[in-house]
Order: sequence, then C-alpha cells, then structure tokens
Amino acid sequence: MRALRVALAQVNPTVGDLSGNAALIKDYYSRAADAGADVVVFPELAITGYPPEDLLLKPSFVRQNFEIMRDLAKTLKNPAAVIGFVDHDEAGRLYNAAAVVAGGRVRGVYHKEELPNYGVFDEKRYFAEGTGLPLFVIRGVQIGVTVCEDAWIGDGPVQGVARNGAEVVLNINASPYHRDKSFERQILFRQRARDNKVFFFYVQTVGGQDELVFDGDSLAYAPDGRLLARGAQFEEELVLVDIELPDKTRGIKKGAEVVQISKAIARKNPPLPERRARRGMDRVEEVYSALQLGTRDYIRKNGFQSVVIGLSGGIDSSLTAVIAADAIGAENVVGIAMPSEISSSESLEDAKELATNLGIQFDVLAIAGIQRAFMEALADPFAGTKPGLAEENLQARIRGTILMALSNKFGHLVLTTGNKTRSCARGRPTKTSCPRTTSSIRSCTHTWKKNARSAR
Repeated sequence: MRALRVALAQVNPTVGDLSGNAALIKDYYSRAADAGADVVVFPELAITGYPPEDLLLKPSFVRQNFEIMRDLAKTLKNPAAVIGFVDHDEAGRLYNAAAVVAGGRVRGVYHKEELPNYGVFDEKRYFAEGTGLPLFVIRGVQIGVTVCEDAWIGDGPVQGVARNGAEVVLNINASPYHRDKSFERQILFRQRARDNKVFFFYVQTVGGQDELVFDGDSLAYAPDGRLLARGAQFEEELVLVDIELPDKTRGIKKGAEVVQISKAIARKNPPLPERRARRGMDRVEEVYSALQLGTRDYIRKNGFQSVVIGLSGGIDSSLTAVIAADAIGAENVVGIAMPSEISSSESLEDAKELATNLGIQFDVLAIAGIQRAFMEALADPFAGTKPGLAEENLQARIRGTILMALSNKFGHLVLTTGNKTRSCARGRPTKTSCPRTTSSIRSCTHTWKKNARSAR
C-alpha cells in the first residue's frame, strides 16, 4: 500500500500583510513537518489574504507577493506544500494560483479556472481564467490541485484532474461563511469524492475580513464518501490525515502534464492518534461564533485594542456588548449611556445592570443640555412645525458625535447598534434566569449564549 500524510493548515491570514502571512505559513509548515506530513496544504491566496481586491491593481503589491512566494519556496524543502498566491504571466494577466513547492523551489503552479463573479465575489475584475490540469506525484501518489469555485462545478476541474489520473484532489479555499453553508459543503464534497473516486481534501481559511467571515471547517473525504476528518469551526487548526492507496496507481491520461516530486516510500511515522468525531455547531451557536470572530478580527486587523458602544438598555446594544465582550474581553469594552430628557429611568438602569453583568466599563454622559442647545439654534427654522423624525434623528446624531469624540480621543473603535436584531416571543428573561442580560430585554440572547457554551 502507498501511504500519504496530508496536513490541512487552516490559518487566519490578513489581507495585505504579506510578511505576516508568510510568517504564519512558515509556522504551520514547521508544525506539519514535525508531525511527519508528506504535503501541507494552505488556503486560497494565503500569501495576500482574501479578498485582496484593488490591492491587485498595485504592481508593487503583486510583485512583492510573487517575491515572497519565491522566497518561501527556497525555505520549504520537505515536505511539499501547496500555497495560494497571485501569479502573473508575460502579458501581465493575473491568476488566482496555487503553487506546489518542494525541495527548495516551485515545482508547478495551478491557475484557478472557475472565477466566481456573483454576490461578494468579483474575481473576473482582477484575474484571468486558468487552463491546464497538472498532476503532482508526491510519495508516489498522483495529486490534482484545484481552487475553491473549481470544486463547486460538477463537471469542472475536479472531474478533469480525476480523468487525468489524480487519486487525490487538494482543493484550497477562501469561501465566505453564511448560515448552513457547512451542511451544503459536506453534501457537495462527499459527492465530489464519490463521483470521481478520489480522496478529496478541502482546506478552508478562517477569520474575519471586513464584512466577510471565513469559518474553517476543513474536510477530508475518502473515495467512498466517508468523512475522514473535519477541522474546527471558526478556529485555526492543523488537521492531519493519513490515507492509504493500493500499490497500483490510477492510469494517467495521455498528454496530461505530470510533475514528479517524490517516490513512494515506506511509512516511518507512528500512526496518528485517533481523532474524535467532531460535532458540528447548531445553527445558533454557529451564527454567534461567526459574529464573534468577525467582530474580533475586524478590531484586531484594523489595529484597534478597544471598543466603545452606546448602551440604551435595549436588545440591540445589549447583544452588541455581549458579542464585543466575548470577542476581545470585557476589559476592552466601554459602554456609554447617553440619556436625554425623554429617556426612561428604566433604560438607564438596564444599561448599568448589563454593564455590571458583563464587567465592562460604564459611563453616563447626559445629552439633555446638548439637545436643548441644538433646539434653540433650530428654533426659527423649526417654528410652527410638530416634533417628529427630525428631532429623533438629532438625538441619535448627538450620541454618534459623542461616541466618535471618545473614539478619537482614546483610540476606541465605535461599534454601531442598529435595529437588525431579531427578537422572539419566548417571554422576558428574569434576573435569575438571565444573569448576563437585564430583566427588560425580550429576547433569547442568553439562551443563544448558553447553548453555544454548553455545546463546546
């Protein structure tokens, strides 16, 4: 039997941080080498981060990405590695690419063929479509490499490399999360493995980037559709998988490009410890984890250490405060109550109780005097009109101005609290049943949190 140990490096790169991403790749490569991996697989565009967007219009950025890829290849000698980067050709066209490196050099490059151009994707703006489906022979195993969208097309590149003779397909990804996407992937990639009679490996990036969240949850399937391994959701992880293949290799299609990297050798490493079957998160835990990761990475990747939030005592600001405290620590969250003349005493009490329960800093900055000053200034143009939306929005803008002033003075990031929180009709939690929220919040927020924690 031929044996292969695959390491899926489920990492969290940062868009634009080329040197930082290179250091991350080296770190996980070293871990995989120590674990006896034969090939280490990194996510789509791991060097640039995803999505690099208009950074790709800067020739210096593309050139530096290419230089870092070349320098990495010199240091990553054994095991082999598959790394996502931006490639280019002599005509100046850019490609969403995967480099296969081994022995101190780039042994081959695959260019992504299926470029998504819908929803959050805009890849045809930047990249040209690739052609060619090379095979890479590592430890005597014929391997095909594809990139993200390539695997979502039934008769696409996965089928193509399998027909060329691939026994293993490595698919590298930066696939934005949405609710229930994990289930969709499992159905799809199990089918890819079965239909093409290949070991199918899906490595996914993890982390938040602006409005996008990447959820990890890397997968490995056997040719019969059995799930061999599953990575953590919303966390970095190195996923190791051992596979065995018959001594007789699959026939290689005539004319297929084949890159010989290493021959089959007897397995010297001790077997991997048995992995416990990883239970997927339920829908609520999954969504909450995505919100938490997206918030934490937006704060961290933009260079902030703390946040400031306007607390009203209502569900929207309360949920935002809970997410922030869990994402970056309660000691880094500042809550500000800004009561006006029409604010109820209960709302101020609820905001204070929430801050106490969470352990965040809490300050009260009354805006009644500021609002009166504005109304006095607007007395003439507003004369003869009834109070309404203009006055309500003025109150909100005053609060926003105060929060931005605190941000500018102390370096906090302002987190907004919009009316997008979906409440439910399960009644009002009591102080004893919901210690993290307040008695006036009509929602299932604490239930969400409780379920998320008990499931871990």
